[in-house]
Amino acid sequence: MSVKCFRLKKIVEISYNYSCMGTPLKKFEKRKYSKFHQVNGKHALQKKCPESFVPYKARKRKGGKVAFFNFELAKEMGLIPKNHEHEMNGDLEEKILDTFSIVIINEYDIINDIEFPEEDILPNHYMATRYLQLQHPNKQGKTSGDGRSIWNGEIRHSGKTWDISSCGTGATRLSPATHIQKKYFQTGDPTISYGCGYSEIDEGLATLFFSEVLRKNGHQTERVLGIIEFSNGISINIRAHENLLRPSHMFNHLKQGNYEGLKDIVNFYIDKQVTNKVWTELPKTQKAQYRYFVDKQVEVFANLSADFEDDYIFCWLDWDGDNILMDGGIIDYGSIRQFGLFHHEYRFDDVQRYSTSIKEQKEKAKLIAKTFIQISEYLITGDREPLANFNDHRAMSKFDEIFERRKNENLLKKIGVATKEREYLLQSQFKFVTDFRKVFSYFERAKSAEGLHTVADGVNWNAIFCMRDILRELPQILLHRGSSIERSEFIDIIKSTYATYDDLEISSYRAKKIDEFQSLYWKLVSKLSRKFNREESDTLLQIMMRSSVINKYDRVTGDSISNIVEKVMKRRPKLGANELFQIMHEFSEYQNLDPDNKRTVKVKKSEHSKMMKGMLQIVREFREGI
Repeated sequence: MSVKCFRLKKIVEISYNYSCMGTPLKKFEKRKYSKFHQVNGKHALQKKCPESFVPYKARKRKGGKVAFFNFELAKEMGLIPKNHEHEMNGDLEEKILDTFSIVIINEYDIINDIEFPEEDILPNHYMATRYLQLQHPNKQGKTSGDGRSIWNGEIRHSGKTWDISSCGTGATRLSPATHIQKKYFQTGDPTISYGCGYSEIDEGLATLFFSEVLRKNGHQTERVLGIIEFSNGISINIRAHENLLRPSHMFNHLKQGNYEGLKDIVNFYIDKQVTNKVWTELPKTQKAQYRYFVDKQVEVFANLSADFEDDYIFCWLDWDGDNILMDGGIIDYGSIRQFGLFHHEYRFDDVQRYSTSIKEQKEKAKLIAKTFIQISEYLITGDREPLANFNDHRAMSKFDEIFERRKNENLLKKIGVATKEREYLLQSQFKFVTDFRKVFSYFERAKSAEGLHTVADGVNWNAIFCMRDILRELPQILLHRGSSIERSEFIDIIKSTYATYDDLEISSYRAKKIDEFQSLYWKLVSKLSRKFNREESDTLLQIMMRSSVINKYDRVTGDSISNIVEKVMKRRPKLGANELFQIMHEFSEYQNLDPDNKRTVKVKKSEHSKMMKGMLQIVREFREGI
């Protein structure tokens, strides 16, 4: 008997033996999804931070189907094997629904003695976490937190712990509606929108597409693990991240003067950063650890505020620390935008108030960082000093220093300068880089003479120049011609569709700025060529190749994501979980603007190529918008 035949015979025997023992092969196969059992409501925060959540029993929610599952993320988390096909099967869908298709038993249910089948009630408590929110009547965080979400639990894999939460699992006592209207709501109550406790599938899809693109481009963000769809567009949107704590999870305890609650949550966060090996040099004494905590958080928020400005990401940072994660991760994509131009006057209209603008995010990030100083000193001394006492703290100067360096580094990245060369310029040519940034900013921040006007979800004052276009086109032109371009051609390259005839006038001051921009660009090429001993044409070629990727013509904006989700929703009956994953993967790969990136898979033609082509056309159409 050949070796091949022998192995085949043994496989048949093993399959038969499992069946004879009452353990069908199908059940044996299900074991590869056993890690889902760890996601059962239990979370270390429940024991270590008892004042940071409201516990809820939960029950099974029927009638759902898996609309999307993030196979790549699930592999990273250890929920499915690394060699698992990117395809849904009956066992996997059953496991996803058993784990995540749940709804809480809330205060309304208890008060009204609503009974549920005993077999549907899950054994453990889930948690709605408490945190500060500015839209609540109480400004100390006594009533606010997860209003329509619960934390499903945590899972540990390959030395990393992941937090998992779901949005749309029922109305909790922490939603604004409960405290504004002073009553508890039944989950799904049609008379109230946000307070009903449900979420919608288009919310999940917007978060999915946006978060995967931003992640591919180096931004920390929560990610969509899965979407469970119910009738009428209702869904449970499952989200995961290494650490889902927000600054607001700490700020509520600070505002209330709750020393023990604050200490618990800060210590919990520090421990988790160490466990996940994000922080590797933690000091031994607690006092030193709290100071280290400040230094790390100042670094995070200084860098993210610079990154948000330079990538035109509107995140609505504010004093409550609610709209961002502690590690700078982006969450709650309902108001997240990425602009095509630097629309620095845009404000989101949240009915009762307008948001901060993208320019104001730096000061809000600095305020959040200053609050971390206040927290640290409170925990060390036991005295809660006024926030203003820390205006001149060393960490505030450090914030500005980190911010300025990051802004300079980001500009050099945009231009197309490689890592080693950026380090040289940042260390030895600081003034030169700063001068270049000033003239770049002049064009980037130029606004239309038409002024402030209303847009779909707020107000805006249009920017008029697209600086990605000049950074992409200029090195190609200079390499070909060997000389600077005419002022009129410069303006013709950077002008956007928002610019009016009057906006494009080349005044004497603007002419001076055009000349200054090109002069500094040539100096940059010259400095790098001399330092690294190569021809200027070779430097231009390298910059051109990198810049063509970084400054791709069609880059995602908030407007394009909204329209893409509409397109996907129209095709939903024909898009199963497998197809939606494939479309998401191909789209995010296409939007990867990292010039050093090697594609994880080759984007190939599929049955959905026509749809993908339409999505990319939408990106192109809305490339300059908000």
